Amino acid sequence: MRILGAAAVIALLAGTAYAQTPNINLIPELQSKSPEEKEAEAERDKKYKDSLKKIPDAKVSNDPWGTVRSADAPKTSTSKTSAPAKPRTKTGSTAN
Repeated sequence: MRILGAAAVIALLAGTAYAQTPNINLIPELQSKSPEEKEAEAERDKKYKDSLKKIPDAKVSNDPWGTVRSADAPKTSTSKTSAPAKPRTKTGSTAN
């Protein structure tokens, strides 16, 4: 009885695995194109490439924060006129 059950499980697993394999024809019957079809395809490709040349270039960036944070922003300089930062205590308040 165990052998019959094992055979049934194997058969079910093999059936589902077989169903998942694609049905691919490795040697399709090749159909060559006629000279008119080749000519029409070449003309279509040429028109397609010409239409791609007519598309304007995209804008460089659409970054709304580009003017706020720029790479060449001036760095803050510490001058003698500005007060130095006060050291903070562990609680985060400034020392008096």
